[in-house]
Amino acid sequence: MGLLRAADLDRLRDAPFTYPDVGATREARYPAGWPHLERTAVVGSGRPAFERAAAALFDWGCQRGAGLRVRATGPASEPGAVVVLTAGLPRLGYDIPCRVVWAQPDGDERGFGYGTLPGHPESGEEAFLLRLDPDGQVLFTTRVFSRMTGPVARLAGPVGRRVQELALTAYARAARRAAGGRAAGG
Repeated sequence: MGLLRAADLDRLRDAPFTYPDVGATREARYPAGWPHLERTAVVGSGRPAFERAAAALFDWGCQRGAGLRVRATGPASEPGAVVVLTAGLPRLGYDIPCRVVWAQPDGDERGFGYGTLPGHPESGEEAFLLRLDPDGQVLFTTRVFSRMTGPVARLAGPVGRRVQELALTAYARAARRAAGGRAAGG
C-alpha cells in the first residue's frame, strides 16, 4: 500500500491495527508516551446545522472536504468499516488505510474514531465528534494520538506533524461548510 498502489479494502477488513489501546479516542484516554492533539471549534448553530454536519461526518465529508479521496466499505457510523483515504495526485497518491473502531451515531453528541492499518504512514487513532450544546452551538472536536511510522512520514519529521495539524484544521472547515448547508467537499 502506498505510492502508486491501490490498497485492497477487502484485505484490510481483518488486518491488525498498528497501535495499542484501540478505542482510546472515545474517552480521550491516550496511550502513555504517545503524542496527542485535541482541537475543538464552533462550526455552526442550531439543530438543523448539527444534523447537516452529522450527516456529512458519517458520509466521510470531513475527509473529502480536506482534499482526500475516499474509498470505503460503508459509512463512518459502522464500526468495522474500512476506509482508504488517498492524498496526492490521482495516479501518484498515497493510500492511507484505516478502520472504524467505534461510532456514536445518535444523540446530541455524535462521532466516530478510526485506527491505522498496515500501510498507513502513521500509527494511531483519530476521532471526529460533533456536539450540540444546550445553548445551540455546534462544536466539532478532533482527537488524535499517533506516531509517524511510514518511511515518508519518518523522513518528513516535524513537517509530518505540521501536515497532521493542517488536516485537523481542514476537517473543521469541512464540518463548518456542512453545518452551513454547503457540501463538505466544496
